[in-house]
Amino acid sequence: MDTQPASALDARPVRPGEDFSRVALTEPAAALLDALWERHGPLMFHQSGGCCDGSAPMCYPAGEFLTGDADVLLGVFDLPGRGELGFWMSREQFAYWSHTHLTVDVVVGRGSGFSLEAPEGKRFLIRSEILDIP
Repeated sequence: MDTQPASALDARPVRPGEDFSRVALTEPAAALLDALWERHGPLMFHQSGGCCDGSAPMCYPAGEFLTGDADVLLGVFDLPGRGELGFWMSREQFAYWSHTHLTVDVVVGRGSGFSLEAPEGKRFLIRSEILDIP
């Protein structure tokens, strides 16, 4: 069984009534986001339930992926020296993953061509564990 990587940064809770973080970044993920922010400006994550379902969150320039009623904001990262980065998930996907804590990590390999890290030869990856909430 894989062990959960150490979190470098927890997202600020934003869901009504919640006082715990649902999503975190590892140190390598935070470092890659810093480099991507340098090149592209403010960023956002979206975790879909479509063709890229499962473990690959997509990183976009903030506002490039339009969110709406079909999406849930799980948390907001306050990236040191940069600003806020929201982590969104499709509402349908959240229905399945509402009981999990997500950690965004980085692995070597190409992910989706739509996500900003694709040309870096790395991809963001979600690691999950069960939340201990009532």
